[in-house]
Amino acid sequence: MIMSPAGWRYNKRVIVLSLIYAAFLIGAVYAFKHHLVGGPVAWIVAILPALPIIGIFAAIGLYLVEEQDEYVRMLMVRQTLWASGFALSIATMWGFLESFELVSHVEVYWVSVLWFGGLGLGNFANRLTMGGGR
Repeated sequence: MIMSPAGWRYNKRVIVLSLIYAAFLIGAVYAFKHHLVGGPVAWIVAILPALPIIGIFAAIGLYLVEEQDEYVRMLMVRQTLWASGFALSIATMWGFLESFELVSHVEVYWVSVLWFGGLGLGNFANRLTMGGGR
């Protein structure tokens, strides 16, 4: 499939944001492991890795606005719906299991990891319904 200009911009944004995420995460882990930050600075450093992830969510929204091909845009909407349903369903089930002390606590940032995994499920669902086309 030939990628649209909007698709190229989306990919470029996600790659740049992913590299920034990796740098911020590595830096934050290092800073906390070596006790280099404290007080208000610790809060800022702890939040830094979340910002590129939020940027990726925004990049998806921008892509949906910029994509001119209605069919391709619909596929991405469906993919994000799969991701949202998957992540929210797992988080909801885990939350109830955790509240009844049947499982251990999991850090809430894992919901975004589930969401990105759900994008993969949505992509798979799209491919199944497309019959190998596009």
